[in-house]
Amino acid sequence: MHILLTRPINDAKELIIKFKSLGHDVSHLPVIKINKKEFKVVNYSDYSGIIFTSANAVEFLDTKHINKNIHCFCVGSATENKALKKGFQNVYAAEGNVENLKEIIIRNFNKKIGKLLYVSGETISLNLHKQLTNEDYTVERIINYTVDHVDEIDQNFIEKLKITMPDIIYVYSQNSAKSLLNIIKKYELVDYWMNTNLMCLGEKTSSVLNEIKWKKIFLFNPGEEEYLLYKI
Repeated sequence: MHILLTRPINDAKELIIKFKSLGHDVSHLPVIKINKKEFKVVNYSDYSGIIFTSANAVEFLDTKHINKNIHCFCVGSATENKALKKGFQNVYAAEGNVENLKEIIIRNFNKKIGKLLYVSGETISLNLHKQLTNEDYTVERIINYTVDHVDEIDQNFIEKLKITMPDIIYVYSQNSAKSLLNIIKKYELVDYWMNTNLMCLGEKTSSVLNEIKWKKIFLFNPGEEEYLLYKI
């Protein structure tokens, strides 16, 4: 099968290798660019727990001054793996969505033991900070990366894509979906996707792309990408 991946290369490279090893033809079209963002100096000893809502939040945080036994809450398996690689030992992982992450925090973190540090990108799908505050948790948020949309694509890539459209495309966020939709419209690709299966991380992501005619739309959690190959 022909598979199109839309994440930045650092996030996509393991899947590219995996899918190619399985004999698939893989194209890479990064539709967003991740940029590190500086933030105010933080005294990490002030916090009893830390929350990551993406793998990029872990990647762009200098963790050398953080107690690795701190309660560490991650939105999904990819974020959990990044946290474990950074040395965090007391890690709790949700199933890839912030609603589930909130419930895990409430079940496993006693608000009386201290504050939570919430590390995220600039754009969030759900205001976890506000929701936890409403549950009487003390939460402080830092933003350590931003997302830019990619809107200029090599014309040769577009022409090749028109000739061999993918059987599957993976889209991981609302930002990515919005960027992809802009690219589709800009390069007049709206009518090319009727034989392509759209794989989206969550319903909010897929809703952005509903105006395009896809063969089928599937929702998935991080780590299920290979499993989805056997559903079509």
